[in-house]
Amino acid sequence: MNTIERREIAPGVYFSTVKDNRFKTMKITAVAMVPLTTENVAAFALLSQVMTRSCKEYPDFTELSKKLSSLYGASLTGSVQKIGEMQALSFSVSGIDDRYALTSESISEELSQLLCKVMFEPLVENGAFLEDEVEQERRQLIDMADSELGDKRVYANNKLLEVMCKGEAFALRKYGNKELINEVTPKALFDAWKKLLSTAVFEIFYVGESSSQTAEKVFTEKFSAIERDACSVFTTLVDRAEAAVEHTETMEVSQAKLLMGYRTDCSSLDDDIIPMRLMCTILGGSAHSKFFTNVREKQSLCYYCVSRLHRVKGIMVVESGVEFENIEKARKAMEAELEAIRNGDVSDDEIKFAKLAAINSFVSICDSVGGNTEWYVSQLGDKKLMSVEEAVAAFDAVTKEQIVEAANKLTLDTVYILRGE
Repeated sequence: MNTIERREIAPGVYFSTVKDNRFKTMKITAVAMVPLTTENVAAFALLSQVMTRSCKEYPDFTELSKKLSSLYGASLTGSVQKIGEMQALSFSVSGIDDRYALTSESISEELSQLLCKVMFEPLVENGAFLEDEVEQERRQLIDMADSELGDKRVYANNKLLEVMCKGEAFALRKYGNKELINEVTPKALFDAWKKLLSTAVFEIFYVGESSSQTAEKVFTEKFSAIERDACSVFTTLVDRAEAAVEHTETMEVSQAKLLMGYRTDCSSLDDDIIPMRLMCTILGGSAHSKFFTNVREKQSLCYYCVSRLHRVKGIMVVESGVEFENIEKARKAMEAELEAIRNGDVSDDEIKFAKLAAINSFVSICDSVGGNTEWYVSQLGDKKLMSVEEAVAAFDAVTKEQIVEAANKLTLDTVYILRGE
């Protein structure tokens, strides 16, 4: 389906070319990875939004939009995510592939130059970003933080990880919290930008059919012109939990949230993470899972019941929405399904359907240029970047014995319950 070639073009800067001839568009994404810390989390999150509003050459949104329109309606976006205990800032441009330009111009070069102007030449005055632009993005970031209180499912997931990972960087949210966001000044944002360029580990992805040589040359020249000392980005793994902690919170809710956090004794850097991922799918990761079939459909103990793996951090989360009176029943039922896998009660059909669900998700995510980028960005904390074909082969090779072994590695760390007053 596609191939990837990756090489280092500057200290701590890697350029990857993903060849795919199915699309008429191309996408270039620069991902800057830094350690997740209380001191910098809000500033970096704010930076991912402010930097894509303007730059020195295009000093307002109107001018920047005109430039994008002249490149056949190209788009520019910025985002931030948490990958293990790394904070990843993404800056992306996308547009038509060079093959479809009406003239001999190189769209890939134009887009690369534009992205570099956004990253290396932001709009600043007197060593600070513009206060108006900072304030606009600050309000939007705070609105995102506040909106979690309205979505109790998101809120409960965040609270579980805060309780479970207290004292660990993973407890932080990808943009910090309202208080940290409010503390970021335009000057502090400028300092964060300088720190980002000089210390972050950069992964640049070029997805398209046309040659990436021009784009690679643009980024190589830009990064070679600055002094860099790339930071170390890693995630601390807590192998197992000695005893489970229970935390209950009351709030005005009509539906209780029951979540259980498990330590997996492996991470995305280990070879046995693939069986762990498949075991998680069998347990509660698809419409054919044990949770869906037995806990939700047969016993009607929950509105939803799923399991999800934070594989870079080595944590599996089981989450459900239940009636208040069914909290203990649902917990026992979910724990019984996990125990069944531990005891080898896994049918060939369950394994087959789990593999199909995983493989179909791999294939479908790469049905677009953006999906191709997302596929590789999602693996930045893994041992290696795998193509879809490699991932399919790895999942298809997992045996029942490996699945049972993975389930027996799990230790319950934290139980979090959000219920009505």
